[in-house]
Amino acid sequence: MKIEVSADKRTVQGKGASRRLRGSGKVPGIIYGGDDAPQSIEMDHNDMYYKLKMEAFHASILTLNVSGKKEQALLRDVQMHPYKQLVLHVDFQRVDPKKKIHMKVPLHFINAEVAPGVKTSGGIVSHVLTEVDVTCLPKDLPEFITVDLIDLAAGHTLHLSDITVPDNVEITALVKGDDQAIAAITIPRSVLASESAAEGGEAEGEAAAED
Repeated sequence: MKIEVSADKRTVQGKGASRRLRGSGKVPGIIYGGDDAPQSIEMDHNDMYYKLKMEAFHASILTLNVSGKKEQALLRDVQMHPYKQLVLHVDFQRVDPKKKIHMKVPLHFINAEVAPGVKTSGGIVSHVLTEVDVTCLPKDLPEFITVDLIDLAAGHTLHLSDITVPDNVEITALVKGDDQAIAAITIPRSVLASESAAEGGEAEGEAAAED
């Protein structure tokens, strides 16, 4: 998904200027990195607020159009108001197409409902991780990584080494030798209790039959 953000250069600095900017429906930000100097920018608040709700906006190479000059960038930090639906500040980092980047990518879980641990054992999928840090060139950055749970049985755990990633993409933790757990299927106590009660009833029935 290609996402473009329109912005204007911001020349006035300071808390007072930022408050006035927000009062006019704008949100302050900055773009930094690469060979160019950091540039303060301002964007439409409502447009930014709704873009931030998009999962892909947080894990994609963005096109930042600053006063007509387009640059490739990553979203690096967002400051939100503690209780108002208000974006206070946004940080972007320029992207060098020839240099690898580190980026958190969301995990999309599929086939949970037909996994043996759920379908036949009545288990519940527990998501240990919902995103993972990857290393790759900007052109290879995936919007998400699919995790297939179709073979996961009750009491078993899926690890980073069990998932398939796109070509030229590395999971940073695995490179460091840390094979973290991603998901597991556990059996709820209520199901275990029901099974125990059923087994007890069968045992009593067999004993009565023998008598």
